[in-house]
Amino acid sequence: MKTLFVILGPTGVGKTELCLRVAKHLQVPIINADSRQIFAELPIGTAAPTTEQQHRVKHYFVGNHHIDDYYSASMYEEDVLALLNTLFEEHDMALMSGGSMMYIDAVCNGIDDIPTIDNTTRETMKRRLSEMGLPAMVEQLKQLDPEYYEIVDKQNPRRVVHALEICEMTGKTYTSFRTNSKKERPFRIVKIGLDRPREELYERINARVLQMMDAGLEDEARAMYSRRELNALNTVGYKEMFSYFDGTIPREEAVRQIQSNTRRYMRKQLTWFKKDTTTQWFSPDNLEDILNYIDKQTL
Repeated sequence: MKTLFVILGPTGVGKTELCLRVAKHLQVPIINADSRQIFAELPIGTAAPTTEQQHRVKHYFVGNHHIDDYYSASMYEEDVLALLNTLFEEHDMALMSGGSMMYIDAVCNGIDDIPTIDNTTRETMKRRLSEMGLPAMVEQLKQLDPEYYEIVDKQNPRRVVHALEICEMTGKTYTSFRTNSKKERPFRIVKIGLDRPREELYERINARVLQMMDAGLEDEARAMYSRRELNALNTVGYKEMFSYFDGTIPREEAVRQIQSNTRRYMRKQLTWFKKDTTTQWFSPDNLEDILNYIDKQTL
C-alpha cells in the first residue's frame, strides 16, 4: 500500500535539514506543511527552505502563493491529495513535513466541508472588522452562533471573522458545518514526531530569531508594512515588527516579543501534536534511528 510519511514537530526543532536527508534516503520530494512558507514574500520570517535547499530536494508548496491570495486548510487538503495522486504513480512513498497543525490534520484526517468564502463576503467582513473592531465582531458572533462563540479564541480575528463569513454567506451557523468526522484515505499514514528537551528548544528559538534579524527580517517586514492588515501577516515575527514600526515598542522589545511568542507557539504545537498517540517520537539528532524506523515501515 502507498505510504505517506509525515514528519512533524514544533518550530525550531530542526525539521528542515533532517527532512532533506530523509527525502534523499527515500528519493522523493518534500511536501511542505507550513501555512506561512507558501507565501513568496515571507522567506525569512517563516524560515522557509532556502534556494540551495530547494535545489537539493524538490519542494512543493513553498513560495507558491502571494500574501494577498486567499488560501485555507481545506484548499491545502484538496491540493495535496491531488498531488499525492500524481506522486504515487511514480513512488510507493511520499514525504510531508511541517508544523502547521491544521494543514497536517487536514491531509491526515480530512477537514469539514465548509464552504469557500466568496470575494464579496470576504471584503464585506474585512471592512466591518476595520470599522467595528474585533469586540463588536465577537458580540455579533455570540448572537449568530452562540455555540461556536463559547469555544472560539475571541482574541483571534481570523477565527472570529471566518465564522461570521460562513454565517453571512450561508445563513447557517458555522457550528453546523463542523462535524469533525475523520475521512478515510487510500494510502497509509506514518507520523514521525521530532522533539527536544524544552530548554534546548527555547535556546534554539531564541538563537533563530536573532539569525532571522541578521538575515534581514526587519527589511522584509518593512516591505510588508503597508499591507499589514492581510491575514498572511497576522503571525509571529511580523506583528511584533509592525508594533516597532508604529513606535509603540523599541526594536529590542520587538525581538524579545518575537522570541517569547515563538516559544509560546512551540508549546501550543507540542500540546496539539502529542494528543495523537499514533505518532512515533524521535530526537532530530537520531537520524539513523529515524531512517531505520522508516525502512521497517516499508518492508
